[in-house]
Amino acid sequence: MIIISNIKLGIDEDTSKIKEKIKKKLKIKYDDFSYEIYRKSIDARKKNNILFVYQVLVNLELSEKRLSKLKDNDVKIYEEKVFEINPIRKFEKRPIVVGLGPAGLFCGYMLAKNGYRPIIIERGKDVDSRADDIEYFWETGKLNYESNVQFGEGGAGTFSDGKLTSRSNNFRIREVLKIFVENGAPEEIMILQKPHIGTDLLRGVVKNIREKITSYGGDVYFETKLEDIKIENNKIVGIKTNKGDFETEDLFLAIGHSARDTFKMILNRGIEIENKAFAVGFRIEHPQILIDKSQYGESFASAKLLAAEYQLTYKSKEGRGVYTFCMCPGGRVISASSFKDELCVNGMSYHARDLENANSAIIANISEKDYGEELLAGMYFQEEIERKAYELGGGKYFAPVQLIKDYINGIPSTEIGDVKPSYKPGYKLTDLNSIYPESINEAIKEAIINLDKRLNGFSLEDGVLTGVETRSSSPIRILRNKENYQSINTKGLYPIGEGAGYSGGIMSSAVDGIMAVEKIVGK
Repeated sequence: MIIISNIKLGIDEDTSKIKEKIKKKLKIKYDDFSYEIYRKSIDARKKNNILFVYQVLVNLELSEKRLSKLKDNDVKIYEEKVFEINPIRKFEKRPIVVGLGPAGLFCGYMLAKNGYRPIIIERGKDVDSRADDIEYFWETGKLNYESNVQFGEGGAGTFSDGKLTSRSNNFRIREVLKIFVENGAPEEIMILQKPHIGTDLLRGVVKNIREKITSYGGDVYFETKLEDIKIENNKIVGIKTNKGDFETEDLFLAIGHSARDTFKMILNRGIEIENKAFAVGFRIEHPQILIDKSQYGESFASAKLLAAEYQLTYKSKEGRGVYTFCMCPGGRVISASSFKDELCVNGMSYHARDLENANSAIIANISEKDYGEELLAGMYFQEEIERKAYELGGGKYFAPVQLIKDYINGIPSTEIGDVKPSYKPGYKLTDLNSIYPESINEAIKEAIINLDKRLNGFSLEDGVLTGVETRSSSPIRILRNKENYQSINTKGLYPIGEGAGYSGGIMSSAVDGIMAVEKIVGK
């Protein structure tokens, strides 16, 4: 099997030409071979010549000697890493997974598939009931503190763009994608360079994976909240929940980045944690057509092009990193609140990505220099900012909103321009400068102005900023050993995923959950 990279076609060229380009790369004339597309991406660097770039697997056996004669670095022998777990560990008591976000979902799935019959508890509701509670909140402003964007089956990523990208090249990523497809995700995610599912499809996929877990002998308990961890002689012996106690010697802690009550309990139990840097800021909202034109030029209206995305970074004059995060093409800004009288926002897209606005987080890095060195200081900083946002929005979980030009000039906004805020349940025009310390505001302003040079229209005067984005990642890290993912001072406790401080996003969290199972039960 051969893998060939950098096969390029114009956006109006037919894919039937791929075979001819393969023959040219391999310097062969015969047609007696098959191929499949392994990866597809867009090269939009030249707006007048946008290209689709393919990586293909060719069903041919060529020797290293023959390949070397081609003198083409784009042609290589394909060596697929086969994913498998060879379980050798036996548990005296059933393992327990706390949390059914991506890390807990894939950890539970791998445990169940390999015969370990895990018990999985989730403080929130099943994904269907959860979706009803969230829609009700967005329409009425009445928040369910245990069933919302942060808490419930699928985790926070279920109500986002459903991005399936990762900075890691970990071969397990392909296994995660396969599991998603087996459970209802579109097959295109296997080949797209920047795959996404969308919140509408992701909900069904999550539900299907959970049903696979139970078919393998696992048990899932919803509305079951972890209240305490039982430890004897620095070893896990069980947990206490609002629905009763469970005994176990192996606890996979896959809590989300918003489980603040659990963070406090962990600290009180003497489990080793540390503060972790994260980022805060706002959601920035533009017309999607502006992003399409900026990224694609005159080809922006082509039906073959997906809604345009961006990912931008900037370093301020004072050295603070600012970047865009969780960009949602054709999506909405949503309320992601989970606590009383505290407001935070996120972005969400459906699979079609066909709504009028694009949005993204525009956030600045912060650390102990900003919020203090006391353990959980970052968490308390988040709470303080979210209370300010709630008050500035006027209550009822209305969000504080400001035009980009007014934020930069420090002037309260009094009217909306052409860009209509997509946030529900409502918004209030105000001055966002009063929320963050001046150093954070100045870094974000500087970034918005300078990023316009890279994405024309980014500093659009009547573009909308919505506050606040504070849950970019966990404010703590639960310390664990690299070798076996076990807590450094509590035997049988395995902190995994985003809430534990080891991942960020659906894919990296899923991979972390899988690797925990590999290290603990595998060979």
